[in-house]
Amino acid sequence: MKDKIDKELIISILIPLGIGVISSLLSFGGMSNYDFLKKPFLTPPGFLFPIVWTILYILMGYSSYLIYNDNNYHSDCCLKIYAISLFVNFLWSPLFFGLNLRLFSLIWIIVLDIVVLYMTLCFYKVNKKAAYLQIPYSIWCLFATYLNLFFYLLNR
Repeated sequence: MKDKIDKELIISILIPLGIGVISSLLSFGGMSNYDFLKKPFLTPPGFLFPIVWTILYILMGYSSYLIYNDNNYHSDCCLKIYAISLFVNFLWSPLFFGLNLRLFSLIWIIVLDIVVLYMTLCFYKVNKKAAYLQIPYSIWCLFATYLNLFFYLLNR
């Protein structure tokens, strides 16, 4: 039984990590002009982004693992919303960095904010710990929305 749980946990964590890696690989071409953009106040140094995202993806994966293993009738719905959030998250980086679509990326990340908030509330109905683990992701998404907005405004 323990081996099965450990495999489920590993898979739950590898899914968002893998999605993040693929998304960043699709965005890499647009990263070359990132250095030349006017940056908003509070823009973190570039090396911090992969560190933060790795931590967030691990928290997201563990949170989804808790929902997956909960015998609540809302679990399936919550995991579908989680999958939608991963999809929306996956596309943001290629839109922002790869295609340089700053305004569309802003709209897209607002959609992500809404989906993540809804997912967190859904998780809360199933497992409070799983919901609390989503709070750093929610905050980071809101911060990324701020950055996206000002990258758009400063670089039109």
